[in-house]
Amino acid sequence: MPDLGPHAAFIWAAYGVTLVAVAALVLFIVTDDRHQRRLLAELERQGVTRRSAKTATAKTSTVKPAASAKPKPASAKAPRARKPKA
Repeated sequence: MPDLGPHAAFIWAAYGVTLVAVAALVLFIVTDDRHQRRLLAELERQGVTRRSAKTATAKTSTVKPAASAKPKPASAKAPRARKPKA
């Protein structure tokens, strides 16, 4: 074992607190992951699907532009920039 000098107790306590904190974070992440997976499975059982899920019935056709998405006339251009006052 390395000689930690007069501060050995403080150093070992710091390692202990760090180990407990990391273990608590890992435990929290694992339990939250299980909880979220259960919620997702329940939603999928109810028929709720994810937007990113690929389905066989999904259409892959091109998107048609909306009727109001017409090009602007040339007169609707942005106004010219003004010269700064001196």
